[in-house]
Amino acid sequence: QESMHAYAANVYTTVIEELMKGKQRKFIAVEQEFFRLWWDTVATDTQKQQVHQLLQEGRLEFVIGGQVMHDEAVTLIDDQILQLTEGHGFLYETFGFRPQFSWHVDPFGASATTPTLFALAGFNAHLISRIDYDLKTDMQKNKKLQFVWQGSPSLSERQEIFTHVMDQYSYCTPSQLPFSNRSGFFWNGFATFPDPPKDGVYPNMSLPVTDANLQLYAQTMVANIKERAAWFQTGEVLWPWGCDKQFFNASVQYSNMDLLVDYINKHSAEFGVTVQYATVSDYFQAVYSRNLTWQIRDSQDFLPYSSEPFQAWTGFYTSRSTLKGIARRASSLLYAGESFFTQYVWKHPEGSVCKYKALKQLQSLRWAVSEVQHHDGITGTESPKVKDMYLNNLMYGMLNVKKLMASIIFDINNAKKNGEVYSSVYTKGSGNPDVDLYVVVYNPLAWNITTFVTVSVSSEEMSVYDELGYSVPAQVQSSLESQSTYDLYILVSISGLSYRRYSIKPVDGKQSAFIGSSVKYKRRDLTRAGQQSQQLFPVVNNCYQIVFDQNTNLMHSITDRETNQTVQFTQEFLEYHVNGDTKKGPISDNYLFAPNASAVPVSKAVGLEVMSGSLVTEIRQYFYSNVTSQDYIYAVYTRLYSVPEGYNGELLCHRIEQEYSVGPLELNREAILRTSTSLNTKQLLYTDNNGYQMQKRPFKAYVNNTVARNYYPMVQTAYIEDDTTRLMLLAERAHGVSSQGNGQVEVMLHRRLWNNFQWNLNNNLTLNDSSVVRPVIWLILGTKAVTNTLYRTSGLALEHRPVVMFGAFLGDKPKPPRRLQQDSVRDLPVTVPPNLHLQTLSIPGWRYSSDHAEQVRSIRMGKQKQGDADFSRVLLRIRHLYEVGEDPVLSQPVMVDLQSLLKGLGSVMAVEERSLTGTWDVNTLQRWKWKTAQYPGKRFFNSTDTSEDFIVTVHPKEIRTFFVYFQVQ
Repeated sequence: QESMHAYAANVYTTVIEELMKGKQRKFIAVEQEFFRLWWDTVATDTQKQQVHQLLQEGRLEFVIGGQVMHDEAVTLIDDQILQLTEGHGFLYETFGFRPQFSWHVDPFGASATTPTLFALAGFNAHLISRIDYDLKTDMQKNKKLQFVWQGSPSLSERQEIFTHVMDQYSYCTPSQLPFSNRSGFFWNGFATFPDPPKDGVYPNMSLPVTDANLQLYAQTMVANIKERAAWFQTGEVLWPWGCDKQFFNASVQYSNMDLLVDYINKHSAEFGVTVQYATVSDYFQAVYSRNLTWQIRDSQDFLPYSSEPFQAWTGFYTSRSTLKGIARRASSLLYAGESFFTQYVWKHPEGSVCKYKALKQLQSLRWAVSEVQHHDGITGTESPKVKDMYLNNLMYGMLNVKKLMASIIFDINNAKKNGEVYSSVYTKGSGNPDVDLYVVVYNPLAWNITTFVTVSVSSEEMSVYDELGYSVPAQVQSSLESQSTYDLYILVSISGLSYRRYSIKPVDGKQSAFIGSSVKYKRRDLTRAGQQSQQLFPVVNNCYQIVFDQNTNLMHSITDRETNQTVQFTQEFLEYHVNGDTKKGPISDNYLFAPNASAVPVSKAVGLEVMSGSLVTEIRQYFYSNVTSQDYIYAVYTRLYSVPEGYNGELLCHRIEQEYSVGPLELNREAILRTSTSLNTKQLLYTDNNGYQMQKRPFKAYVNNTVARNYYPMVQTAYIEDDTTRLMLLAERAHGVSSQGNGQVEVMLHRRLWNNFQWNLNNNLTLNDSSVVRPVIWLILGTKAVTNTLYRTSGLALEHRPVVMFGAFLGDKPKPPRRLQQDSVRDLPVTVPPNLHLQTLSIPGWRYSSDHAEQVRSIRMGKQKQGDADFSRVLLRIRHLYEVGEDPVLSQPVMVDLQSLLKGLGSVMAVEERSLTGTWDVNTLQRWKWKTAQYPGKRFFNSTDTSEDFIVTVHPKEIRTFFVYFQVQ
């Protein structure tokens, strides 16, 4: 809102006005969030008409077209797709416009997922800028800044995309002038916050172009153009005119630019250069028509990113861990809410929940989850008040979706109004012992899930029953959170996209939940531990034996019981001490990680408590700075699960769940958990790109900053391995990870920093984050073959844990039904095989026609303005989770019968296969094919096979998008 007021609204208002004044003028715009705010709250009818006209003339062009320019390092693929789809849906509905080029100039490093997504969205070319400074220099020198990128090893040339890396000047006009001490080419100056200056005089306005300096300006510009031309293979030079927060006074910009452009073109013979206003599309069209042969880049990404020898942008992988965690919880809740609502609309057409209000509730969370994917959002590189805005929007959207899900459940169960129900999702229920509680548990994944959900209760004497009144396995034990409550673990087994209801009652003489017993061990002094012989004790389930050493209260080893392989396994918390004083050397800040030296262990003493029961064993370790300290800053809660006969416990059994409590830290400390094993990993680490694909990360030695430059983002998955055994880490929020030694993996969990770098102080970017963070990581240890079959489904099971809603029975106790109500086709679960993921099942609400000619016609005739949301179109995405050759069974293509998959929702009448964001019919999408040595014939790319009779074959790593239409009830 502040940016809208200070400059952003003025960009659109003045640029549209200036474009109308000169046919030669052009402009590109990226982020839809600002444009939509302007369109909805500022733009006049005349300005709206002008936007339509300028888009048709190709003089205004939207590039990327997502809600924001998303970060590439710490975002999840689902959320990247969501924010792109939100922006594209708006643009297509409003203008019939479909972006075909990217402008990913500001994310801090480039992921290999992005080129694949942009190819799937129908883009013809991709543009990036921030890659390692030394790599960029080398590519520049060898004219290798442009290439055809095959971001996915499995999709390879089918989803390759031409990629342009900006040169060392990046995406801004060079601001130095040899003939003036004022900046150049920024005639409107720089935006001021929070208000525009009253007199219209902005700081740092460039010297206006006059007869006296026109030639000097032209010489400066031509010299820069020629310098850049030497770095590229074609005679076209993309010269970006603008920068952050520019063009808020477009009239002064364009009037000065016009003078320069005209002058250079009048003297083009002497300068050897002609210039023209252009969009990204104009530039790429010119390069494409040269018909050159381009080199292929494989699926290697450009992470991490260093801008200078001591500036490794690897701190933001962990900055503002709480925001990163809530953004992911919100994304997961949105995913659950979308499929829950979609099923409700189609299974309960007579339902009383207002669909329009429901869609608005979902849209509020779509907006919040989309906007936080910004490269200064989930990255943690914003000021505290902007972080608070993101959090408030996320919390508001989550509350809306929780309310929606609760109201749907009450409607389906025809809850009598006296069964007053409160909803509380992802939080503990407030256990009032006098009221029978029920919990409704929804499984948002399209597989059968067996897992535990935790509910807070007020007494140990509890029983849990399912809908039929049968007893459900459960365990109750003293709570981590408070002295006065208990944690109740309930074993739930739920089929795909379905929910179950469980009653929690005080014990009435019948079978009760198992009660976990506690053993507290003496606090151990680590400094003296070496003097005693080890006292080992095991904690066991069907898959693992974890051994602890009573002398240190630390983990000692883990045995995989299937192979009887034992791995030495120790964990410790350490801190990197970092500098905040620019006079003393490189600093760490929200973006950068610049450790002074090796990490330092934080604790000299460890306390231990073991809660054991027949279902859950929880090992609570508390790390103290010394033997007599009262308080701890670090704790680990490790849980091992045992599953009774009759339940499918494979995923649960192989899951070593760890929850960490870290903070508040001291200032200028970066907290890590280092896990050291006996695996001979040769310091090779694997981390994921955005939860989509894995990258190999060999340790690299550098002259400077080696520790920080070997940090990588873990969005969902990281692992280390030797010839026989693999240790996988699965995360529910992004972290920086590294392997700083053989057999080691360290995860950065939290940062608290302060620095005196002036730019950071001006923008309140000091990361003085005094919070306590509670991230969760699941560990899986086993053979490569076993971990391969488990890690994709486990990662998604962690991402999309069941949604728990609470209610209370007051007044009439409901009579238990004699049988489960799943007796009709309507209650069939939605289930896909374990190597597929139902990525999206939602009702977008778009009003556009899926026939492009029809859509353009209705916009030109002005019919697009009115009309309610469209509930008849369901958006379905299916993703293959495996790479080609990754697993003998799971890497096979899968045939899916969409009619049968969705028959629980109704009778499928029609299916249209679409591009990733839904705006293209894949049969009419023809992306440019760039010539490579491998494929010398230049041709358009045609899409993959479409479905015959609703049967689709999904190949490794494909993400297939469909519009599905059901028979109306």
